[in-house]
Amino acid sequence: MADFDAIRSRAAERKGGDAVLRSLLGPSPQNAAVAKLTDDRVLANMSQRIFSAGFVWSVIEQKWPGFEEAFLGFEPKRLLFQSDDFWHDLTSDARIVRNPQKIKSVRENAAFVDKVSREHGGFGKFLAEWPADDQVGLTAWLAKNGNRLGGNTGQYLLRWLGWDTFILSKDMAAALRGAGLDIAEAPSSQKDMRKIQDQINAWVHDTGLSRTHISRILAMSTGENRTPDQLRHYVSE
Repeated sequence: MADFDAIRSRAAERKGGDAVLRSLLGPSPQNAAVAKLTDDRVLANMSQRIFSAGFVWSVIEQKWPGFEEAFLGFEPKRLLFQSDDFWHDLTSDARIVRNPQKIKSVRENAAFVDKVSREHGGFGKFLAEWPADDQVGLTAWLAKNGNRLGGNTGQYLLRWLGWDTFILSKDMAAALRGAGLDIAEAPSSQKDMRKIQDQINAWVHDTGLSRTHISRILAMSTGENRTPDQLRHYVSE
C-alpha cells in the first residue's frame, strides 16, 4: 500500500497547498458526542438523508422547515400515535416531497428509533457505544434493521449525525485502488468493505487522523479536481 503521506501530499497539491487542504477537512468528529443526540434529531437526520437519496439535496434543504412541521418535529413517540389517515394525508402535503415510499420510511424508522432508544437509553447513546473501528458492521446493522438505510445512505447518516465516518464515494474507491488496495472498482461486497475498513483503521493508527479526514483526503487526491469553494459547503457536514 502507498504511504498515506504521499496521498495527502497529492491532495494538498491539487487543492493549492496543505493549509487549504486542512481548511477543507473540517473538525474531527467525536463519537462520544453523538450520545447527546435526542431521538427526534436522529430521526430527522435519518429522514433527510433518505429523502435526499437520488434527489437534488438543495431542494430537500430548502423545504426542510416544511418537513419538520409536517412530521411533527420528528418526535418518534408522537408519530407512532398518529392514525393511518395522518400518513395518507402526507402524500398530498405540499410542504414535503410527496414520495409515498419515503414517507412510509419515516413511520417505519420512527418505530426503529423508538425501539433502540428504549433498549439502550437513547439511539444516540447506542451509536456512541458502537466500536469506532467497525463502521462496516454498523452500516450493515442499519441497513438490516432500519428502513431504506442501505448503501451510502447509512454512511451519510452517520456523517451527518457526527459519527466519525468514511464515505465510500467513487473518488475514494479510486484512490484506494490507486494506493494498492485489491478491491472492485465499485466495491460493495462484505469482503471488499472489510478490506477498506482494515486499511482505514491502519491509517488512523499510523497518522492520528480521524476516519472522516482520511476519507476526505482520499477523495480529494484523485478524480475531478473541484475547487475549494465548490467543496466548502460540505466541510461542516
